[in-house]
Amino acid sequence: MSKLYGYGPAWDLPDCSAFVTKVDCYLRMVALPYTLVPWRALQDLQNAPKGKFPYIDDHGQKIADSTFIIAYLRATYGDKLGEQRFNPQDRAVAHSMRCMLEEHLYWVLVYTQWLEDAAWEAYKSVLFGNLSPTERQIAATPVREIVRSNLQVQGLGRHSRTEIYDLGKADLSAVSAYLGDKPYCVGDQPTALDATAYAFLSRALWVPCESPLKTHAESLTNVVTYCQRIKERYYASNN
Repeated sequence: MSKLYGYGPAWDLPDCSAFVTKVDCYLRMVALPYTLVPWRALQDLQNAPKGKFPYIDDHGQKIADSTFIIAYLRATYGDKLGEQRFNPQDRAVAHSMRCMLEEHLYWVLVYTQWLEDAAWEAYKSVLFGNLSPTERQIAATPVREIVRSNLQVQGLGRHSRTEIYDLGKADLSAVSAYLGDKPYCVGDQPTALDATAYAFLSRALWVPCESPLKTHAESLTNVVTYCQRIKERYYASNN
């Protein structure tokens, strides 16, 4: 049985990291048995192949980064979601949507969770809750400052709060327009793109911290029902 290493469950989601949730959702979609292993000490993160979660240990084979993990699982266990049906245009759009969610909306979510003070207090207790009091003291404030610096380098952190949320709301609106009345991103059956979309959209919707991003997500009816559809299909046993 494979092991998926992450930070730990939170807010009725399998993990507080959208990237861990992405892999978790994909594993459920393709019905591969696995165990989700939350970190317990700073050494767990230091021992991760790329110094971050998620990574998997599949019978001794360690693979890091959610995109490479899914590529590995597809290559090793087959195309269980039938993504060979994609035409080149489908593949291009799926790639673009994934990049928007993971490389742009992600940073808005990072801003919300790490730099908004009320959200940070809630997120800190989740992210570092498994660590000892000493480790929490060592990790929390310095890591927050690293994230603040990363946002500056990435560029989003140079914008005003209003501008940051306007960018995130535009991403959510684009996803809503793309979904339209389809049950899943590429039609009637789920694909790996849906694992990504669910991971990031559910985080925008269901993390219990108010923000303009969350308010906008809640106003997009098809985004709300889309996340509920995937949760009911793959996570009903968790309720």
